[in-house]
Amino acid sequence: MPHIDPDSDLITSKLQALQFYQLAIPPPNRPPGSFDPAAADRGDALFSGKAKCNNCHVEPLWTDAGWNLHTVSEICTDSFQANRAPDQRYRTSPIGDLFTHFKGGFYHDGRFATLNDVVNHYNTCMNLGLTPSEKSDLIQYLLSLTFAPKNSSSQSNSTSSGSNHQ
Repeated sequence: MPHIDPDSDLITSKLQALQFYQLAIPPPNRPPGSFDPAAADRGDALFSGKAKCNNCHVEPLWTDAGWNLHTVSEICTDSFQANRAPDQRYRTSPIGDLFTHFKGGFYHDGRFATLNDVVNHYNTCMNLGLTPSEKSDLIQYLLSLTFAPKNSSSQSNSTSSGSNHQ
């Protein structure tokens, strides 16, 4: 990497304002009818219970707090992408606003095309014993997650369970 003379650096001084701008962009609202609220409520219980998702995707940011990196053995996959990182680990991706992913690219390194593929992987890898209806409910919960404000009036899907989806 070339040495950059601080007096010639035209970028670094702009990064703080750029980060502020990025963080000020409001999250998108879910499209009406994008998930089943009743199934999402059932999926919420699975997320924090039987499916063990909340062990790493901790609410309300749905990622690990602090050191959010995992070895390949922890997530039952190969090291193809992890070997490219200095510490040879995968990071826990935040999973809020998954409804914005239209072309797949799910999982720590984007290898799965659908949420169903991810749920099936973990169901097998961790011997979760999820039934087909539980998998479906869990996916509906994942689709309900949003970083939008809880009192957003434009949210058409709402539940009364007090979970993090609106």
